[in-house]
Amino acid sequence: MNRPSTITIDRRFEGPPGAANGGYVCGRLAVFLDGPATVRLRAPTPLEMPLEVRRVEDTVLLVAPDDGATIVEGRLAALHLDVPPPPSWTEAEAASGSYRGFADHPLPNCFVCGTNREPGEGMRIFPGPISGRDLVACPWVPAPHWGGSDGRVRPEFVWAALDCPGAFSFPQIENGVVVAGEISASIGEDVMIGQRHIVVGWKFDQQGRKHFTGTAVFTESGECLAQARTVWFEVLHPPSVPGR
Repeated sequence: MNRPSTITIDRRFEGPPGAANGGYVCGRLAVFLDGPATVRLRAPTPLEMPLEVRRVEDTVLLVAPDDGATIVEGRLAALHLDVPPPPSWTEAEAASGSYRGFADHPLPNCFVCGTNREPGEGMRIFPGPISGRDLVACPWVPAPHWGGSDGRVRPEFVWAALDCPGAFSFPQIENGVVVAGEISASIGEDVMIGQRHIVVGWKFDQQGRKHFTGTAVFTESGECLAQARTVWFEVLHPPSVPGR
């Protein structure tokens, strides 16, 4: 497959202010690896700037054009995750109504989970707590413009859907935000546009200021189509974006 040697992230895919959504960026780089992958976000990814894609042995890098610094790096890697059973569609809908971002969102313009995004402009994935379980969930019906002519959701949007729900599976930190530092994902089956899906997130570990979460995308009937493991870092002051 012919792939571009540069990637430019459009401004509409913003996550933190002035930077790209981490899951979306990871998905853009992961297509160069053709399989389950681990992608590390070394620095915020700038928007509207051509970034060079380099392959170094078994690693793919996304490199800043000005100083050659590596912003993102990815490699093929197996993912082993204990995925909990999903809630029902009705339970996911009810949980989404209690999404804490409706009351207080640290990144309201985020392409994936931002409440400032109108339908069709953002993914509007709003996970809320499932009663009696250490799990957040929400319904998701992928819009046609997230997919191709074959009806499949493009991988970068599946990676994006697997990103933010993990951050809402544990309490929001005081005086700061959490940012994704590394995402490992496996897309086992096709996620289809227009179909009803359930997205879930859960926390399974913490080491100081690092939080470890899992996320998954299910069909309405409960088949797991994709899953991810994310390492989150607490950031008291937003990091600067290269080129800004």
